[in-house]
Amino acid sequence: MPWKDEKEELGKEITCLLYEKGLIKTWYRDNPRGWMLVSGLWSPFYIQLRPLASYPELLEKVGYALGKIIKEECKEVNKVVGVAMTGIPIASAIAILAGIPSLWTRKIRVRSSDEFEKYIQSYGEHTLVEGKFEEGDRIVVIDDLATKFDSKLVAIEQIKHEAKKRCLKVECGDVVVLLDREQGAAEVAAQHGISFYSLIPFKSKGLEWLKSKVSKIEYEVISGYLRDEKKYQDAEVQKELYEVVLKRG
Repeated sequence: MPWKDEKEELGKEITCLLYEKGLIKTWYRDNPRGWMLVSGLWSPFYIQLRPLASYPELLEKVGYALGKIIKEECKEVNKVVGVAMTGIPIASAIAILAGIPSLWTRKIRVRSSDEFEKYIQSYGEHTLVEGKFEEGDRIVVIDDLATKFDSKLVAIEQIKHEAKKRCLKVECGDVVVLLDREQGAAEVAAQHGISFYSLIPFKSKGLEWLKSKVSKIEYEVISGYLRDEKKYQDAEVQKELYEVVLKRG
């Protein structure tokens, strides 16, 4: 099977499994009041991939799929770096299934690459990336989810800083994620000259892959939200959606 077709099948299968396991949540099934996101926006659905490693068979499928993306689409990559925290088990799964050595970033209190230089001055000599670097490594950053891409830029800064500290020349120009919310990550990556790959582009493909799994109202509301999130910030609209769940009984 051509990789393009296999990738599509893997994306659909894994998207449906994420929903079945409750890692993709909806107001209708999981939380009638919906979710207030970090951005301050209300949302009728929520993607929480941190429990992924609690489902070994699903994690194995994810590791296989992302390992294939690396081998088929990334050029000459020889190591993966998992972003703390959920990127770490995914990178480990890739290492086992694809035979690509993995490293991982330490969690640091930095939200953007602009903050990194200031923060690093007070960080001391602690290791920013755990694992073995070698001269000439070509590294791909691995994470579960992409929203605005800030955490990926911070991870790349950590890799560059650690390589420089060890007097090694490495390259890191690729990022691979399981799910892209399609909220600007690809555009930011392009601005920084970074190649960005995902298995599940949620807005353009992921929701359609879920159509056979979710109820009609779940599909209509989430697709409507993805088209115009502002409409759903109205308290009356949120109340109506809450009442829909109550009427369901």
